[in-house]
Amino acid sequence: MPPIFKALASVSAWILFVCGCITGLMTTINWAVIIGFIGAPGLNVWMGWGLGAVQLVLAVVVMRLRQKME
Repeated sequence: MPPIFKALASVSAWILFVCGCITGLMTTINWAVIIGFIGAPGLNVWMGWGLGAVQLVLAVVVMRLRQKME
């Protein structure tokens, strides 16, 4: 495998990981500021957490694929 594919996989895995962490954190902060921890999370909060979780899972998948490229 050419090294450019390994580099692209590494970059995309890091981007997915950072975006997943930021999405989950920003969703939690937004929920805490607007509703508070006492209020029940709405649909958009659950969707934000779901999107963050999907991005983190995809980052792990890309990291595993990159590991198999070696």
